[in-house]
Amino acid sequence: MILVTGGAGFIGANFVLDWAAQQGEAVVNLDKLTYAGNLETLASLDDNPKHVFVQGDIGDSALLDRLLAEHKPRAIVNFAAESHVDRSIHGPEDFVQTNVLGTFRLLESVRGYWSALPADQKAAFRFLHVSTDEVYGSLSATDPAFTEENKYEPNSPYSASKAASDHLVRAWHHTYGLPVLTTNCSNNYGPFHFPEKLIPLMIVNALAGKPLPVYGDGMQVRDWLYVKDHCSAIRRVLEAGRLGETYNVGGWNEKPNIEIVNTVCALLDELRPRADGKSYREQISYVTDRPGHDRRYAIDARKLERELGWKPAETFDTGIRKTVEWYLANGEWVANVQSGAYREWVQKQYEAAPAKAAA
Repeated sequence: MILVTGGAGFIGANFVLDWAAQQGEAVVNLDKLTYAGNLETLASLDDNPKHVFVQGDIGDSALLDRLLAEHKPRAIVNFAAESHVDRSIHGPEDFVQTNVLGTFRLLESVRGYWSALPADQKAAFRFLHVSTDEVYGSLSATDPAFTEENKYEPNSPYSASKAASDHLVRAWHHTYGLPVLTTNCSNNYGPFHFPEKLIPLMIVNALAGKPLPVYGDGMQVRDWLYVKDHCSAIRRVLEAGRLGETYNVGGWNEKPNIEIVNTVCALLDELRPRADGKSYREQISYVTDRPGHDRRYAIDARKLERELGWKPAETFDTGIRKTVEWYLANGEWVANVQSGAYREWVQKQYEAAPAKAAA
């Protein structure tokens, strides 16, 4: 049995689905179900007795203590986080509350649980904390990619809160001996991605005939990681990672945002052509850049390959085609996720003013 926090969000839900398919081991899935949590993503597990969903907050110590005592997990995988940069700029307090204080309370509950385990279970226990490459700050066009040795230089409220959570996890290992592992990933993409992020936003807006908003000059560079490759990396780190270590997870796919947008347009031109025969590229609209927008991220994932033998299975070409095909085949999921409070926020942030795209 493992406990996954944030397991109804984009990466967390993909991990839970992947775990159910690959491992068959029972999962307790704790998620607060904010705007980023969506139980429809987990619908295929509705009748699976090995998936136990619990709605709740990692900041709720009493709930955490009860779940740990009841289910006795052998490992925790922590995805729970406020994770959208634009939201952190407009409302940073929620990010401090969840990513810093929530992580602290989770660590404390887990420490109490772990400390009381029998010696053999205590030695086998793992706490894997999932983080981001944004904690490292920004790179110039000529800087080498981020390694695990890079110092932390976060530039947004989101990345600062994630950096703080990483430091707490490290401290709980060095101070209390908690057996932790940390992964820092590059930009994920793939099925079940919420439509305020760059790739799904481009797909959804293109099909709706809306502008395709690109920040600034569109030359911000990101390393793109197919979400199912990320899931396989987490499984591998959980299985064999060295205690207290950090592993960078990247897709070896550095590309500027405008190239991503053009690629999505080309795939849609092929797979779902516009009725007027024109290219979706005509919908591209350049908008004012985001405050503090990091120019380039790039992940050096050689440590993960060298120590644990992991490397991504998908190239960007194969992964982006699978992603576009998934969105075209799952219009109902896309329509349903763009509703309620989530839809209201997206309308306010991305449609009322000149449209924006997060990446």
